[in-house]
Amino acid sequence: MVVAPVDQAGRERPAGAVARAVGVVAPAAEPVDEAGSAGVAVPVGTGRWRTGRAVRRGPYAGVMADDARILLLGKPGCHLCDDARAVIAKVAGELGVAWEERDITASEEDTRLYWDQIPVTFVDGVQHDFWRVDERRLRVALAG
Repeated sequence: MVVAPVDQAGRERPAGAVARAVGVVAPAAEPVDEAGSAGVAVPVGTGRWRTGRAVRRGPYAGVMADDARILLLGKPGCHLCDDARAVIAKVAGELGVAWEERDITASEEDTRLYWDQIPVTFVDGVQHDFWRVDERRLRVALAG
């Protein structure tokens, strides 16, 4: 017999893959305040959440321009890339942060890895977002 996990109130709760399948995820440990000074909850592929910045260096850590903190991977004719570019240009301009953009079609590896995620945003060499860029999350990542 398998016993379902219970919460502090004694109610049964789904666990593991079952929880993810029904959309149950752990809440963010610390919500972002209006000024954006607190940690930000970042979704992780396992259906769990983590807070703060990643500690490992990403695949673009050594290949970005020395002064660029933001990298946008996109391709010509991508309307989501246009939206992401506008958000990044606004935030980077206001914060005085350098950024660069690369066309994934110029690299076979980029195309293979990111064709279904564009636009992809990296902050300090670590993948930050894909498909859409949230202005508030970007500001928090750059402040961290």
